[in-house]
Amino acid sequence: MEHFYTLQGEGYHSGRAAYFIRLAGCDVGCVWCDVKDSWTIHKDQYMTIDQIVGAVGQTSTDFVVITGGEPTMHDLTHLTTALHKAGYEIAIETAGVNSIFGQVDWYCFSPKKFKKPIEDAYIHANELKVVIAHPTDLDWAESHAKKVNPNCKLYLQTEWDKQDRYLPLIIDYIKRNKKWKISLQSHKYMQIP
Repeated sequence: MEHFYTLQGEGYHSGRAAYFIRLAGCDVGCVWCDVKDSWTIHKDQYMTIDQIVGAVGQTSTDFVVITGGEPTMHDLTHLTTALHKAGYEIAIETAGVNSIFGQVDWYCFSPKKFKKPIEDAYIHANELKVVIAHPTDLDWAESHAKKVNPNCKLYLQTEWDKQDRYLPLIIDYIKRNKKWKISLQSHKYMQIP
């Protein structure tokens, strides 16, 4: 759908320079998604892997984030192989609803209530990032935290349009549950993509 050089705005790698590759197509369909344009694949969006790796190479980054839409709808084997061969560290941001094909260095698992994740997502997760759009989502977050590996980093992030209401709740919750950290969409505060 799009690709751009920016700073990672949220989660474990927040603040790190990153080249984002946003793949089109989504089989989850979150009602609060802020990139609904990514749900549909259009024929004019296709690029070759060489074009993508070449675009990344025009920057000084060493870090690539593959996101979507839902990036696991695609076989990422050739893309991740080419990016690794060119020397890039690769992260993926996924709802964990499909098996991943391709090798990534960092698996950010952000489960959604709109489609159940597969069990492999809990195994692969380096980072669990749960979006909080209602107070009951805290219990839902805990149910996922129980299933990830013990080294997985745990983050709570307010849904952007509800942050005035739920950010204080999340802050208080993290102060009482120190295994969690907060994730803010800092790119939105900085007004960068």
